[in-house]
Amino acid sequence: MKLPNIFSDPSKLRHFAAGATIFKAGDPGDEMFVVEEGEVDIVIDGTVVETVGPEHFFGELALIDEAPRSADAVARTDCKLIPLNQRQFTFLVDEIPFFALRVMKVLADRLRKADRAKG
Repeated sequence: MKLPNIFSDPSKLRHFAAGATIFKAGDPGDEMFVVEEGEVDIVIDGTVVETVGPEHFFGELALIDEAPRSADAVARTDCKLIPLNQRQFTFLVDEIPFFALRVMKVLADRLRKADRAKG
């Protein structure tokens, strides 16, 4: 997902080494992340449920429902992440309809995948 240049400030990039925890289930969720480089595993109860790569995002659920994190996020490889806080997320949803549609599509895909995994 290409973000407008105003969100691609290199000084805001967060670097995580492979194996580093980005956040844990139960943590407060005050930002989401877009993967600039590398891969991040989304882990629920010790099981990797998704691997997020470049130009994809994670952590958006906590910004939508303002609830604690529902999963762990762990750097699978060395990675660079672009953080987006609530204000930035709301701006993108308000001003760029494609962004909101993309978030909804990803959430729908994740829900369908979870339903299939239940059997």
